Amino acid sequence: MAQRKIIEIDRDLCNGCGVCTSACAEGALALDGDNKAVLLKEIYCDGLGACLAVCPTGALKVVDREVPEYDSQASYRHVLQTRGKEAAGRVHGHTDKPPQAGHVVCGCPGSTARDIPRSARPEPASGGNLSVRSELGQWPIQLRLVSPLAPYFNECDLLVAADCTAFSLGSFHRDLLRGKKLVIACPKLDDTTPYVEKLADILKHNTVHSLTVAVMTVPCCLGLVRMVDRAVELSGSGIKAKRIVIDIDGTIKRAAA
Repeated sequence: MAQRKIIEIDRDLCNGCGVCTSACAEGALALDGDNKAVLLKEIYCDGLGACLAVCPTGALKVVDREVPEYDSQASYRHVLQTRGKEAAGRVHGHTDKPPQAGHVVCGCPGSTARDIPRSARPEPASGGNLSVRSELGQWPIQLRLVSPLAPYFNECDLLVAADCTAFSLGSFHRDLLRGKKLVIACPKLDDTTPYVEKLADILKHNTVHSLTVAVMTVPCCLGLVRMVDRAVELSGSGIKAKRIVIDIDGTIKRAAA
Protein backbone atom coordinates (compact mmCIF):
# COMPACT_ATOMS: atom_id res chain seq x y z
CA MET A 1 0.00 0.00 0.00
CA ALA A 2 1.12 3.54 -0.70
CA GLN A 3 -0.19 7.08 -0.32
CA ARG A 4 -0.71 8.21 -3.89
CA LYS A 5 -3.07 9.90 -6.34
CA ILE A 6 -6.07 7.96 -7.60
CA ILE A 7 -9.41 8.67 -9.26
CA GLU A 8 -12.50 9.15 -7.10
CA ILE A 9 -16.01 9.04 -8.59
CA ASP A 10 -19.07 10.94 -7.36
CA ARG A 11 -21.91 8.58 -8.28
CA ASP A 12 -24.51 11.29 -7.77
CA LEU A 13 -22.88 13.43 -10.46
CA CYS A 14 -22.15 10.59 -12.90
CA ASN A 15 -24.66 10.54 -15.77
CA GLY A 16 -23.48 7.24 -17.27
CA CYS A 17 -22.20 8.70 -20.53
CA GLY A 18 -19.19 6.35 -20.46
CA VAL A 19 -16.79 8.80 -22.11
CA CYS A 20 -14.31 8.41 -19.25
CA THR A 21 -14.04 4.66 -19.86
CA SER A 22 -12.50 5.23 -23.29
CA ALA A 23 -10.43 8.20 -22.10
CA CYS A 24 -8.61 5.98 -19.61
CA ALA A 25 -5.83 4.30 -21.57
CA GLU A 26 -5.18 1.95 -18.65
CA GLY A 27 -8.72 0.52 -18.70
CA ALA A 28 -9.32 1.41 -15.06
CA LEU A 29 -12.88 2.67 -15.52
CA ALA A 30 -16.10 0.91 -16.53
CA LEU A 31 -19.88 1.29 -16.17
CA ASP A 32 -21.61 -0.89 -13.60
CA GLY A 33 -25.12 -2.35 -13.59
CA ASP A 34 -26.56 1.00 -12.54
CA ASN A 35 -24.87 2.69 -15.51
CA LYS A 36 -22.45 4.53 -13.22
CA ALA A 37 -18.70 4.82 -13.64
CA VAL A 38 -16.66 2.62 -11.31
CA LEU A 39 -12.98 1.97 -10.74
CA LEU A 40 -12.38 -1.65 -11.77
CA LYS A 41 -9.15 -2.09 -9.84
CA GLU A 42 -7.02 0.43 -8.01
CA ILE A 43 -3.86 -1.07 -9.52
CA TYR A 44 -5.10 -0.09 -13.01
CA CYS A 45 -5.35 3.63 -12.17
CA ASP A 46 -2.17 5.68 -12.64
CA GLY A 47 -3.73 8.72 -10.95
CA LEU A 48 -2.77 11.17 -13.72
CA GLY A 49 -6.40 12.07 -14.44
CA ALA A 50 -6.68 12.08 -18.25
CA CYS A 51 -10.34 11.15 -17.70
CA LEU A 52 -11.09 14.41 -15.86
CA ALA A 53 -10.86 16.43 -19.06
CA VAL A 54 -13.69 14.54 -20.79
CA CYS A 55 -16.21 14.15 -17.92
CA PRO A 56 -19.14 16.50 -18.71
CA THR A 57 -20.52 16.59 -15.15
CA GLY A 58 -17.39 16.87 -12.99
CA ALA A 59 -18.02 13.49 -11.41
CA LEU A 60 -14.32 12.59 -11.40
CA LYS A 61 -11.50 14.00 -9.31
CA VAL A 62 -8.01 12.98 -8.27
CA VAL A 63 -7.49 12.41 -4.56
CA ASP A 64 -4.61 11.29 -2.34
CA ARG A 65 -5.25 8.15 -0.33
CA GLU A 66 -3.63 4.88 0.69
CA VAL A 67 -4.10 2.33 -2.08
CA PRO A 68 -2.01 -0.34 -3.83
CA GLU A 69 0.65 0.93 -6.22
CA TYR A 70 -0.23 1.40 -9.88
CA ASP A 71 0.72 -1.78 -11.80
CA SER A 72 1.49 -0.99 -15.43
CA GLN A 73 2.04 -4.65 -16.30
CA ALA A 74 -1.33 -5.70 -14.88
CA SER A 75 -2.99 -2.80 -16.67
CA TYR A 76 -1.28 -3.77 -19.92
CA ARG A 77 -2.53 -7.36 -19.67
CA HIS A 78 -6.04 -6.13 -18.82
CA VAL A 79 -6.20 -3.75 -21.80
CA LEU A 80 -4.62 -6.35 -24.10
CA GLN A 81 -7.42 -8.79 -23.24
CA THR A 82 -10.27 -6.29 -23.39
CA ARG A 83 -9.23 -3.83 -26.12
CA GLY A 84 -6.48 -5.46 -28.10
CA LYS A 85 -2.81 -4.95 -28.86
CA GLU A 86 -2.94 -1.42 -30.25
CA ALA A 87 -4.80 -0.05 -27.21
CA ALA A 88 -2.48 -1.93 -24.86
CA GLY A 89 0.47 -0.16 -26.44
CA ARG A 90 -0.80 3.13 -24.98
CA VAL A 91 -0.81 1.98 -21.36
CA HIS A 92 1.19 4.40 -19.24
CA GLY A 93 4.47 3.03 -17.93
CA HIS A 94 4.55 -0.24 -19.88
CA THR A 95 8.11 -0.24 -21.18
CA ASP A 96 7.58 -2.80 -23.94
CA LYS A 97 4.75 -0.81 -25.48
CA PRO A 98 5.26 2.91 -24.90
CA PRO A 99 2.86 5.49 -26.34
CA GLN A 100 3.63 6.54 -29.89
CA ALA A 101 5.81 9.64 -29.92
CA GLY A 102 3.84 12.84 -30.25
CA HIS A 103 0.51 11.21 -29.39
CA VAL A 104 -1.25 10.72 -26.08
CA VAL A 105 -4.79 9.39 -25.95
CA CYS A 106 -7.09 11.66 -23.94
CA GLY A 107 -10.52 10.41 -25.06
CA CYS A 108 -11.95 13.46 -26.82
CA PRO A 109 -10.48 13.99 -30.34
CA GLY A 110 -10.12 17.70 -29.59
CA SER A 111 -7.98 16.86 -26.57
CA THR A 112 -5.58 14.55 -28.40
CA ALA A 113 -2.04 15.65 -27.64
CA ARG A 114 0.00 16.57 -30.67
CA ASP A 115 3.27 18.29 -31.37
CA ILE A 116 3.30 21.14 -33.92
CA PRO A 117 6.80 21.46 -35.42
CA ARG A 118 8.04 25.01 -35.88
CA SER A 119 11.22 26.08 -37.61
CA ALA A 120 13.76 27.88 -35.47
CA ARG A 121 13.94 30.74 -37.95
CA PRO A 122 10.79 32.90 -38.28
CA GLU A 123 9.14 32.45 -41.65
CA PRO A 124 6.85 34.99 -43.31
CA ALA A 125 3.17 34.15 -43.06
CA SER A 126 0.73 34.99 -45.84
CA GLY A 127 1.40 38.51 -47.06
CA GLY A 128 4.93 38.42 -45.62
CA ASN A 129 3.88 39.73 -42.20
CA LEU A 130 6.02 38.12 -39.49
CA SER A 131 3.77 39.38 -36.69
CA VAL A 132 0.90 37.06 -37.65
CA ARG A 133 2.96 33.86 -37.76
CA SER A 134 1.73 31.37 -35.17
CA GLU A 135 4.33 30.12 -32.70
CA LEU A 136 2.03 27.57 -31.08
CA GLY A 137 4.06 24.39 -30.67
CA GLN A 138 1.53 21.85 -29.36
CA TRP A 139 -2.11 20.98 -28.74
CA PRO A 140 -4.05 21.10 -26.44
CA ILE A 141 -3.05 24.15 -24.43
CA GLN A 142 -5.79 24.46 -21.77
CA LEU A 143 -4.34 23.28 -18.47
CA ARG A 144 -7.39 21.14 -17.71
CA LEU A 145 -6.91 19.21 -20.96
CA VAL A 146 -3.16 18.64 -21.17
CA SER A 147 -1.53 15.42 -20.04
CA PRO A 148 1.58 15.74 -17.84
CA LEU A 149 3.06 12.83 -19.83
CA ALA A 150 2.62 14.43 -23.24
CA PRO A 151 6.02 13.98 -24.93
CA TYR A 152 6.29 17.63 -25.99
CA PHE A 153 6.70 18.68 -22.33
CA ASN A 154 9.99 16.84 -22.00
CA GLU A 155 13.10 18.93 -22.74
CA CYS A 156 11.03 22.10 -23.15
CA ASP A 157 10.80 25.71 -22.08
CA LEU A 158 7.35 26.12 -20.53
CA LEU A 159 5.07 29.16 -20.61
CA VAL A 160 2.11 29.25 -18.20
CA ALA A 161 -0.15 32.09 -19.31
CA ALA A 162 -3.37 33.61 -18.06
CA ASP A 163 -6.04 33.40 -20.78
CA CYS A 164 -6.28 37.16 -21.32
CA THR A 165 -2.59 37.75 -21.96
CA ALA A 166 -2.66 36.59 -25.58
CA PHE A 167 -5.52 39.00 -26.35
CA SER A 168 -3.92 41.94 -24.56
CA LEU A 169 -0.34 41.63 -25.83
CA GLY A 170 -0.28 41.97 -29.60
CA SER A 171 3.19 40.44 -29.83
CA PHE A 172 2.35 37.45 -27.61
CA HIS A 173 3.43 34.83 -30.16
CA ARG A 174 6.62 36.61 -31.16
CA ASP A 175 7.78 37.88 -27.76
CA LEU A 176 6.50 35.29 -25.30
CA LEU A 177 5.52 32.04 -27.02
CA ARG A 178 8.28 31.48 -29.58
CA GLY A 179 10.27 28.35 -28.74
CA LYS A 180 8.09 27.44 -25.74
CA LYS A 181 5.36 24.96 -24.91
CA LEU A 182 2.21 26.55 -23.53
CA VAL A 183 -0.51 25.95 -20.98
CA ILE A 184 -3.25 28.50 -20.33
CA ALA A 185 -5.66 28.97 -17.44
CA CYS A 186 -7.91 31.56 -15.81
CA PRO A 187 -7.40 31.66 -12.04
CA LYS A 188 -10.70 33.50 -11.56
CA LEU A 189 -13.20 31.66 -13.77
CA ASP A 190 -11.77 28.12 -13.97
CA ASP A 191 -12.24 25.43 -11.36
CA THR A 192 -8.56 25.42 -10.46
CA THR A 193 -8.74 22.57 -7.92
CA PRO A 194 -6.57 20.16 -9.97
CA TYR A 195 -4.29 22.77 -11.52
CA VAL A 196 -1.50 22.89 -8.93
CA GLU A 197 -1.07 19.12 -8.92
CA LYS A 198 -1.14 18.93 -12.73
CA LEU A 199 1.51 21.63 -13.05
CA ALA A 200 3.57 19.86 -10.41
CA ASP A 201 3.30 16.60 -12.35
CA ILE A 202 4.46 18.32 -15.55
CA LEU A 203 7.54 19.61 -13.73
CA LYS A 204 8.13 16.33 -11.89
CA HIS A 205 7.87 13.96 -14.85
CA ASN A 206 9.70 16.05 -17.46
CA THR A 207 12.89 18.00 -17.93
CA VAL A 208 11.69 21.61 -18.09
CA HIS A 209 14.57 23.97 -18.85
CA SER A 210 12.78 27.22 -18.03
CA LEU A 211 9.44 28.25 -16.59
CA THR A 212 7.73 31.55 -17.37
CA VAL A 213 4.37 32.71 -16.00
CA ALA A 214 2.56 35.49 -17.84
CA VAL A 215 -0.28 37.30 -16.08
CA MET A 216 -2.30 40.50 -16.29
CA THR A 217 -2.04 43.42 -13.86
CA VAL A 218 -5.53 42.65 -12.50
CA PRO A 219 -5.50 41.25 -8.93
CA CYS A 220 -7.18 37.92 -9.76
CA CYS A 221 -4.24 36.97 -11.97
CA LEU A 222 -2.00 36.69 -8.93
CA GLY A 223 -3.80 33.43 -8.26
CA LEU A 224 -1.99 31.91 -11.23
CA VAL A 225 1.36 33.07 -9.88
CA ARG A 226 0.58 31.43 -6.55
CA MET A 227 -0.45 28.20 -8.27
CA VAL A 228 2.80 28.05 -10.23
CA ASP A 229 4.88 28.76 -7.12
CA ARG A 230 3.06 26.03 -5.21
CA ALA A 231 3.49 23.58 -8.11
CA VAL A 232 7.23 24.22 -8.19
CA GLU A 233 7.36 23.54 -4.47
CA LEU A 234 5.39 20.29 -4.76
CA SER A 235 7.41 19.07 -7.73
CA GLY A 236 10.74 19.43 -5.94
CA SER A 237 12.23 20.58 -9.23
CA GLY A 238 13.86 23.68 -7.80
CA ILE A 239 13.16 25.59 -11.01
CA LYS A 240 12.71 29.35 -10.69
CA ALA A 241 9.58 30.75 -12.31
CA LYS A 242 10.12 33.98 -14.24
CA ARG A 243 7.18 36.39 -14.24
CA ILE A 244 5.88 38.69 -16.95
CA VAL A 245 3.06 41.12 -16.10
CA ILE A 246 0.98 42.68 -18.87
CA ASP A 247 -1.17 45.78 -18.48
CA ILE A 248 -4.68 45.93 -19.91
CA ASP A 249 -3.43 48.42 -22.50
CA GLY A 250 -1.13 45.73 -23.91
CA THR A 251 2.19 46.94 -22.52
CA ILE A 252 4.60 44.77 -20.54
CA LYS A 253 4.93 46.15 -17.03
CA ARG A 254 7.41 43.63 -15.74
CA ALA A 255 9.67 41.56 -17.94
CA ALA A 256 11.11 38.19 -17.03
CA ALA A 257 14.35 38.33 -15.11
